[in-house]
Amino acid sequence: MNLNTAIQLLKEKGYKHTKQRERMLEIFVSQDQYIAAKDVLRMIQQDFPSVSYDTIYRNLYLLTDEEMLEATVLHGEKHFRLACYSNEHHHHFICNSCGSKKEVEFCPMNVIEKLQGYQIEHHKFEIYGECPQCH
Repeated sequence: MNLNTAIQLLKEKGYKHTKQRERMLEIFVSQDQYIAAKDVLRMIQQDFPSVSYDTIYRNLYLLTDEEMLEATVLHGEKHFRLACYSNEHHHHFICNSCGSKKEVEFCPMNVIEKLQGYQIEHHKFEIYGECPQCH
């Protein structure tokens, strides 16, 4: 997803366009990795020194609720990244050190086959470790 598409999606959902929100989206569009809220705050405060941690968290959760961002926990702390907009079902390998992700293009969740009679709406499977650059 690019920045203009993300801003347009927010407008279509009735959200106001703000420079801080635009800057937050720019950060995620430019980074192909999970980012901690405190790092998002640090980057945004370079342009908007008075922005608060609460504002950052509210926007992170808004963007997550609107499925524009995805969240995971690394080192006991929630990290966020731009959501995948792939039409193909896939999962991710996530580097514990740098937060980068790699798509796993198959589904190892054969447990679904064992849940006959259950209506499954979605599932999430993530693999954690170190990427080749960090290893």
